Amino acid sequence: MTTVANERVFLLPDLGEGLSEAEIVQWRVAVGDVVTVDQTVVEVETAKAVVDVPCPYAGRVVALHGAEGEARPVGQPLITIAADGAEPAGHATYREEERAGSGNVLIGYGTGHGGSRRRRRPRLAVAPQPHTPEPAPAPAASAAPAPAAALVISPIVRRLAREHGLDPATLRGSGPGGVVRRADVEAAVRAATAAPAAPLAAVPDLPDGAEDLVIPLTGIRKAIADKLSRSRREIPEVTIWVDVDATGLLETRAAINAATPDAPVSILALLARICLSGLRRYPQLNARVDTEGQRIVQSAGVHLGIAAQTDRGLVVPVLRDAQRLTTAELAAALAETTAAARAGTLPPARLTGGTFTLNNYGVFGVDGSTPIINHPEAALLGVGRIVDKPWVVDGQLAVRKVTQLSLTFDHRVCDGGVAGGFLRHVADCVEQPALLIANV
Repeated sequence: MTTVANERVFLLPDLGEGLSEAEIVQWRVAVGDVVTVDQTVVEVETAKAVVDVPCPYAGRVVALHGAEGEARPVGQPLITIAADGAEPAGHATYREEERAGSGNVLIGYGTGHGGSRRRRRPRLAVAPQPHTPEPAPAPAASAAPAPAAALVISPIVRRLAREHGLDPATLRGSGPGGVVRRADVEAAVRAATAAPAAPLAAVPDLPDGAEDLVIPLTGIRKAIADKLSRSRREIPEVTIWVDVDATGLLETRAAINAATPDAPVSILALLARICLSGLRRYPQLNARVDTEGQRIVQSAGVHLGIAAQTDRGLVVPVLRDAQRLTTAELAAALAETTAAARAGTLPPARLTGGTFTLNNYGVFGVDGSTPIINHPEAALLGVGRIVDKPWVVDGQLAVRKVTQLSLTFDHRVCDGGVAGGFLRHVADCVEQPALLIANV
C-alpha cells in the first residue's frame, strides 16, 4: 500500500502458490463508486483459479490500474481509493462528473503505470472523453441508429463465446461502454439452449474476409499447457485397460441411496472409495519421482485429485487425506469440490498437491482414453461411460451395464505386475462390490 495526500493505492496482493501475476477478468467497481472495507473490487484469473479480490480500504474509487484482459504483476498498483469527504489531488472535476451522472467512463487503456510484463491489445478499445456530457436522447420518431460493434476486451470472454459457437459481435454488452462480459455470453448460451435447434442447412458460411482467431495461452489455460507438456517430456507413461461389468456397482449405489436418501452417494464417490482400497494394497502408485534427488517418494496419505472440466479449462481439485473419509463423506466432499471448481471459487491451494487422480471422462460420452498423467503424480485412473452391452454371465448371454477402466502409470515407479494388480483389484470391486467391504 502507498499513500499520496488523501489517496491510498491498493497493490495486487500475493495470491499464494508462487504466483507472480494475475489477469484482470472483470472490474466490480468503477471510478466514482464508494467502496467499503473488504468489498470485492475486481475478479482476477491466476494460473490456478479465478479469485475475487477485496479492497482493505474504504472511500471513493479514484483510479483503476489496468483494463479487463490485462495482466498485472503482484505488488503493482491495482486500485486507488480516496478517503470519504476528501477531494483527491488532480480530480477537481470529479464532483462535476458525479452530478452529471457519469459512472460509465471506460478507463484503463494505456495507463502510465509500469511494471506489467505482458499487455494485450483489446480487439476494440473505445475510451469516451471523461468530461463530455452525455448526448440528449433521440426523439421517439427518429430513425434508430446503426448498431455499434460489440466491445470484447477479455480473452476469457472471447474463448467462452467461441467454445459455445457464439459470435461476440452479435451480443449486447452490459459492461461499461458496451463491453461484452462473461455474464452476457452465459445469458446467450442459456437462451440458445432454450431455443429450438436450427436445421443444419441454416448454418451460415464464414463471412467474407474472416480472419484467424488468435487466442493467447494465458492464466489457467497456460498452466494446463505447461503442466501437460512437462508430464509428456518427463514421464515414461504406459496405459492399460479392461472392460468391466458395472451392474453390481449400480445396484449397490441404488441400495445405499434408498437407505440414506438424504445423503446420496454418487458413482464417482464409490469409484473413489475403490481407488483408495487399491492404493492401500498397491502404494507404489501413490507416489512421485523426485528427479533431482533420484528417488521415488511414496505419500503417506492419499491426496485424491478429481479431474473436472470447467468453462475456464480442465482443473484437478484435490481432496486431501481422502483415505480418512467415509464413503458418505467422500460423496459430500466430491459434490462440494466439483461444484466450487466449476464456479471458479476454489483457492489455489485446493488445486495442487495431489498424489493420484481419478478422471471420469465417461461424462463426455466416450468409452476410453489414454490421458496424460497430472505431473508430478505417478498414476491416473480413467472411467468411460456406462452403457448396455452383451455380456456372458454364468455361461449365458445377458445385457449388462459395462464400462471401460484405464490406468495410466509412470513406469519408473512400478512394473506391469503392480499396475495390472491395481487395475484388476479395481475392476473386481466394480464387478463385486462386496469385495470392497472385505478390504476396508
